[in-house]
Amino acid sequence: VQLVESGGDSVPVGGSLRLSCAGSGFTLSDYCMGWFRQVPGMGREGVASMNDIGGDEATAYADSVKGRFTISKDNAKNALYLQMNSLNAEDTAMYYCAAFRVVTPGSCTRDHNAYDYWGQGTQVTVS
Repeated sequence: VQLVESGGDSVPVGGSLRLSCAGSGFTLSDYCMGWFRQVPGMGREGVASMNDIGGDEATAYADSVKGRFTISKDNAKNALYLQMNSLNAEDTAMYYCAAFRVVTPGSCTRDHNAYDYWGQGTQVTVS
């Protein structure tokens, strides 16, 4: 399993970015997929998660990003995305995509301890 993030950049306050995560070696639709972020000296925050096990798409967001960020995926391309709007300085962080295999609907989570596979991260700076 390999995850490669891209799309990080430096943007002004109020700007938008779209992060991408290219997956290989696994089938995206069988996994809970998540976006996390981390700043130096702080813990890893679960920004958003999604899966569609059983055919029902389920998403979850951290309160700090609800209404501004949207997680989505393209199973055909094995790709995960994070659309980020109305960015503020507090969104500055290294962003990671991650995955773990799920078989039961409702077991997707934003808890980073559940995730087995991680990308290398992409830096987002808002100023």
